[in-house]
Amino acid sequence: MANSQSLPLCEKTPLKINTLQRAQEIAILFLFICLLVYRLLSLTDHGFVWLLAFLCESWFTFNWVLTLIIQWTPVEYKTYPQNLLQQVPELPAVDMFVTTADAELEPPIITVNTVLSLLAVDYPSHKLACYVSDDGCSPLTLYSLTEASKFAQFWVPFCKKYNIQVRAPFRYFSGNSKLPNDNPIGFLQEWTKMKDEYQKLCQKIDVAVQNLATLDFSGDYVDFADIDKRNHPTIIKVIWENKERLSNNGVPHLVYVAREKRSDQSHHHKAGAMNVLTRVSGVMTNAPFMLNVDCDMYANNSKIVLYAMCLLLGFKHEKEGAFVQYPQMYYDTLKDDPFGNQLVLPLKTSWPGFAGMQGPLYAGTGCFQRRKVIYGFSLIDTEGNLRDVALDQERFGNSAELIESATHTLSEKIDHPHDLFGAVEAANQVAGSSYEHNTLWGTKVGWVYGSVTEDILTGMKIHARGWKSILCMPDPPGFMGSAPSSSHVMLTQRKRWVAGLLEILFSKNSPIFATLYAKLEFRQCLAYTSVLIWGLKSIPDLCYTILPAYCIITNSHFLPKVKEPALIIFVAVFLMKILYTLRFYLGFGLSIKQWWNQARMGPSGKIPYVTASLFGVVTVVFKLLGISEVAFEVTQKDQYSSSSDDQEDDANAGRFTFDESPIYVPATTLLFVHFTALAMGLFGMQPPAHGADGAGLGEMMCCVWVVLCFWPFLKGLFGKGKYGIPLPTIFKSAAVALLFMHFCGRIPLPLRR
Repeated sequence: MANSQSLPLCEKTPLKINTLQRAQEIAILFLFICLLVYRLLSLTDHGFVWLLAFLCESWFTFNWVLTLIIQWTPVEYKTYPQNLLQQVPELPAVDMFVTTADAELEPPIITVNTVLSLLAVDYPSHKLACYVSDDGCSPLTLYSLTEASKFAQFWVPFCKKYNIQVRAPFRYFSGNSKLPNDNPIGFLQEWTKMKDEYQKLCQKIDVAVQNLATLDFSGDYVDFADIDKRNHPTIIKVIWENKERLSNNGVPHLVYVAREKRSDQSHHHKAGAMNVLTRVSGVMTNAPFMLNVDCDMYANNSKIVLYAMCLLLGFKHEKEGAFVQYPQMYYDTLKDDPFGNQLVLPLKTSWPGFAGMQGPLYAGTGCFQRRKVIYGFSLIDTEGNLRDVALDQERFGNSAELIESATHTLSEKIDHPHDLFGAVEAANQVAGSSYEHNTLWGTKVGWVYGSVTEDILTGMKIHARGWKSILCMPDPPGFMGSAPSSSHVMLTQRKRWVAGLLEILFSKNSPIFATLYAKLEFRQCLAYTSVLIWGLKSIPDLCYTILPAYCIITNSHFLPKVKEPALIIFVAVFLMKILYTLRFYLGFGLSIKQWWNQARMGPSGKIPYVTASLFGVVTVVFKLLGISEVAFEVTQKDQYSSSSDDQEDDANAGRFTFDESPIYVPATTLLFVHFTALAMGLFGMQPPAHGADGAGLGEMMCCVWVVLCFWPFLKGLFGKGKYGIPLPTIFKSAAVALLFMHFCGRIPLPLRR
């Protein structure tokens, strides 16, 4: 029998790359280089159009090089939780953070299900504590969590007794779930009871949501009377405390936190909320590891904590695992993923590629962190002498309890059980809106401020201190969340992402500085750069998209003629890129339609580039010029659907919706311009060509391709209600299109030599 100490907790193994995939990647790079050489050799014979095409294609080539750098050495991690208890007799404690910001945009029942799924994970209950941050300071959230804690007394033992896999009740009791055939005796009775209790819980929450005015603002809710969610004191409630420290059937601690807010102070959005949770948990339970999830990201795999502990404890040097990141995945996405939410290609290429360098990016949810890392300690601090580390008020603030707990964290001293109610006073102090003044919170300690994508920035700062991170992709997935179910929500979310990433790029926090002056590895720097410039790709993409229409309108060309052999290079690049991505989708059993939706609506799709990404770039330009700041917009979460959902809504699911937002003007303008160009080309309405330089078949085919990519906008021109483009947007787009047509005739075209 093998020695238990020799049994591994985890393994890191290189992923074998398919030979065809590697050949395609190199072939595409070779074709890009050939394309650029062709442009350079013929650049002197052409003018503005050729130069613009060369600059855009240079960007596409650079972007492809960065993609290959990321994907070149992928790895995967395997975990062995069955060995964990043999090697670690006493498992470490974990503090779990759930963040919500608006009870209207993020319905309380969603937060409740996420919390219940975490309370019921396969891990000793007395080692867990769940903290819920409510930045909306809503009595509905507290009421819902209080009722959920009562239901949890039955739900947690039920899940562990029958080894339930999915422990979010709304998913477990959904119409898609099937009861096992070999039901143990008494299971059906308990299952029926659990379902009835959950329905009662939903009804209570639903009644409270619809009748908020009738809520009794006394007792635990007296603090919410006449509350202003932008200006209120700290509210911390210990909803449930596992005083008996029951390990198996007990319910973990549950604490509600609404941090203090003052209208004259910046609260730093989610990053500020996470720092408050870190401090509050530090003076209450002070677990050495922390998990954070968004309110809609429920635990889909009951062993997530065990998997994470295998990875965090399984390596000889803890520098290998500053944090463990589970990828974001979504449930109940619409058929064929019309809005490109499921990131199929990155999950199979980019994520394992990041894992082969310093590790995956911090995605802001589904992540297990070492508390000492979040406290800003470097590898030298953790490996050196504790007396050399400054644990003072300048670093952590003026809370003696917090400084003491930080000392225990760095020395890896296990804290004794806390009296949560007795720690509320200290927790209130560290949750104050002015507590961080004259401290290192938000700069060198905790989640880093300076971007609305605080997750990427914080993860990069951790990597810059020399730490590495770990990717965990179990089957079934660790966490599942809700994807945007409408085009408007999707575009709003991506605009915020683009703006936040560019905030990092054009600041002192740029990965270039982290490589020059810190410990961010060069390849990791390039990988971060590839992510941060995501929004900037919209500019060359927009220019390249408009080139075929411009050439037809002015009767010029940016592609070789049909008879020229060089046209083969352009056709080959186009087809190879399509085949490269299409092979992944078909290999995973997905449809061609889903691939097509991803091509036009995914993160690198045509539509998001000229809408969300373009406006994200403009937003950051305004910030750099001092005109305005980047706003943090909470992503709307949909209420869980039921069997009584409106059939009309189901029929229209996946349809593009519009409003009078200017974000729809560029795409509508592009559509008008390309339709005009096609009409001019088909009916011979172009001006005379300069020699043999007139527009050809290539430009016409490119125009058709663009129209196909913007098909939802074409349908929107004839749609009604929210599915139709509003008249003001049409008029604005038509005016911009006419202005573009006017300037097309003013750009001089050179004669061929």
